[in-house]
Amino acid sequence: MKTLRKIRIGMVGGGPGAFIGAVHLRAMALTGSFELVCGAFSSDPEKSKARGAELRLPTERVYDSWKEMLDMEAKLPKGERMDAVVIVTPNHLHFDVALAAIKRAFHVICDKPATHRLEDVLALEQRWQQVCAERFDRGREEPIFCITHNYTGYPMVRQARSIIASGELGKVRAIRARYLQGWLATSLEHTGQKQADWRTDPERSGAAGAIGDIGVHAYNLMRFICPKLEVNELCADLRTAVRDRRLDDNASIWLDLGVEDQVHASIEVSQVAVGHENDLEIEIDCERGGLSWRQEEPNSLYVHRLDGPSRIERASAGYLHESALKSCMLPPGHTEGFLESFANIYVAFSQQFHGNTDNGGLASLMPSMAEAVEGMRFIAACVQSSDSGLSWVNPSTLVSDTE
Repeated sequence: MKTLRKIRIGMVGGGPGAFIGAVHLRAMALTGSFELVCGAFSSDPEKSKARGAELRLPTERVYDSWKEMLDMEAKLPKGERMDAVVIVTPNHLHFDVALAAIKRAFHVICDKPATHRLEDVLALEQRWQQVCAERFDRGREEPIFCITHNYTGYPMVRQARSIIASGELGKVRAIRARYLQGWLATSLEHTGQKQADWRTDPERSGAAGAIGDIGVHAYNLMRFICPKLEVNELCADLRTAVRDRRLDDNASIWLDLGVEDQVHASIEVSQVAVGHENDLEIEIDCERGGLSWRQEEPNSLYVHRLDGPSRIERASAGYLHESALKSCMLPPGHTEGFLESFANIYVAFSQQFHGNTDNGGLASLMPSMAEAVEGMRFIAACVQSSDSGLSWVNPSTLVSDTE
């Protein structure tokens, strides 16, 4: 079997003390398919150098800015320069970095949401499509765009998707998703806590707080498990519970899905739910049963049937559908957790990069530009619905945050 070379990665963001950058690095390490070769880890050159030293990178491959990194890497021989850039900055920087990388035909792996504004992700999509078309016409490699909706990487989420697709439970009737956290129940952003500070700042986070941070994950999970159920309209009620906070920290969303059979869905989101840590859960009701999955108990998928007993399906079990079984990284009884789910996104990216797109692979499950655009339309629709007095909004028609 041919040994595939490691994919060379450059990282933007992920400086000293950053959370999500370290997650990406650990996820890459789990796959064994990636190599960090360069980075611009902070807007502060000294902090960037310090992080580069921690990661034992050559000093000449640790850059003072992301612009310098892209310029310098593009000048290196193809066999030395980075293949892809990983963007793990606050939201407001995603667009500029991703656009510049795409223009240079670098592959992009971007943390969600894809951009700061809806207009930006649509511009990014247009430019990405143009570059793909140009390079395809010349017989060259087209840039891959990956958005890291990691919760779709859990084996039992993929099992749920396969069960719904099989028709075992019949048509979907209703969906309930919720994502509850309690870490922002106080004015944490005023204490200097870095993660709270930028997430509650509209200049860096965007028009939405909890909706953009975790609500979009719940929405993406629902759409991943039931991909055939297009969203017709949604109505959202965004609230701010903590005094003087500038963005939402609590929300309820109602959605109308489907074409032939109308399906009702709801999403509950909160970052002020004291006692909840990272409580992402989804329940799906169908004609002949239903299923439910919870992120804090990720190895179990609960499947219910009208004509028989309920059952608990477990990660790593031999009866799982192929995509779920191939996504298991650990022996039975070991928790397939947050890092493993992230790693499965990187596995899918690696398969696309190396051209392994056969039906038995996981490449087709990689969240890409389509999910990036859909996520931003969801966020924009929620904000517009809430601001206009809980009106119903069709996300697919939106082209601006301010329509």
